[in-house]
Amino acid sequence: MTSRDMTTDLPAPSDTQPRWRLVGPGLVVAATGVGAADLVATLVAGAKFGYTLLWVAVLGAVIKVVLVEGAGRYSLASGRTIFEGWRSLGRWTTWYFAPYIVVWGLVYGATAMSSSALPLVALFPDLSLRWTAIASGLVGLALVWFGSYATFEKVVTGFVGAMFVAVVGAAALTLPNLGEVALGLRPIFPDDSIFNVLAIAGGVGGTITLAAYGYWLREKGWSTPRFMRVMRLDNGVAYAVTGVFVVSMLIVGAELLYSANIALATGDQALVQLSGVLRDRYGDVFGHVFLIGFWAASFSSLIGVWSGVSLMFADFWGNLRNLPSGHPDTRTGGRYFRGYMLWLTFPPMLLLLLDKPIGLILAYGTLGAIFMPFLAITLLVLLNRRGDGDMPGAAVPRQWRNGWLSNGLLALCALLFAALAVNELRGVLSPYLPFL
Repeated sequence: MTSRDMTTDLPAPSDTQPRWRLVGPGLVVAATGVGAADLVATLVAGAKFGYTLLWVAVLGAVIKVVLVEGAGRYSLASGRTIFEGWRSLGRWTTWYFAPYIVVWGLVYGATAMSSSALPLVALFPDLSLRWTAIASGLVGLALVWFGSYATFEKVVTGFVGAMFVAVVGAAALTLPNLGEVALGLRPIFPDDSIFNVLAIAGGVGGTITLAAYGYWLREKGWSTPRFMRVMRLDNGVAYAVTGVFVVSMLIVGAELLYSANIALATGDQALVQLSGVLRDRYGDVFGHVFLIGFWAASFSSLIGVWSGVSLMFADFWGNLRNLPSGHPDTRTGGRYFRGYMLWLTFPPMLLLLLDKPIGLILAYGTLGAIFMPFLAITLLVLLNRRGDGDMPGAAVPRQWRNGWLSNGLLALCALLFAALAVNELRGVLSPYLPFL
């Protein structure tokens, strides 16, 4: 960040000093964003290219630091939620966000439940994948429905610990070649790797949950500019942990799979296959430990979305009903919050009982592809805003606006995600539009 970005925090009243704690909303957003799909992406990169794309995994973590810091800085500096900021840019943001959050929630709910069930079925083969997925959704619903934000944060921290033991432990067992690891930090593009580069850089925790960070800040009680420094520390530590996870998975792919020329299954099955490789080489205990870490990654993403995206929807719906910002109905435990949790849980169960509905998958892929460029571009606008716009409190005070470095990094994010969106849309639409 620039010197203007790092302006000293505003003084806090002496009787309400902020609590400087490293484990907070940043760890929640990182654990939620880094699910099985992200671990698979880096594992596959390591299996295909060895250490060559290690630098991309690190770049991906840095990109998320920039986006999450921007979302957090906007919320703390303006006193507004990210949706209130989007709404101040015009009605077009609501017309995009409304169908997106509805369709995304329906498809993601089924995906998250299945991903959480897969390692459990691998551990206990007599279980039914479909019914274990449904049970996972119900357990996640109960945990977030009846728990406070403080309890939720502690649970996520425990899951991060399990992920750390499994993922970092797997990397340590492979005895990585440190010289090759260092060489992997050079920016090199191997043949036919451009889309792998884009996918890894954009996919490390790259979901709507990045935008949920400001809501978790509010639930934590960090809601004014005096928390700016602790927010940045929280965010930086969290994504340092993320970087450790993805680098560890790439090391595992490079050392165990690339060197032995082992082909991977598709999707989350790749992690089940990896647990078998670990079991064969290091014994049953570590194979099972890795499956527990896989489950922790998947289930932490599930409950993170049940919390964070439900807060986003509740704020969206409260805005449409002209409720004041922070109304109890829009907070953790509020009726709009719980209403979206039910949407995430029960309608997706029908998808688990059916084949993939092509129209819904098409809409999900199309709307989802443009969310990350949408987030990067709108943050660029909101964090440079000088006038009041349609909402008097939407402007960001001068000391918290972007400097040249922040603008450059957000512009880079926008370009990267725009390229990813074009590639994703081409993949989604090409079966129906052959000329693509």
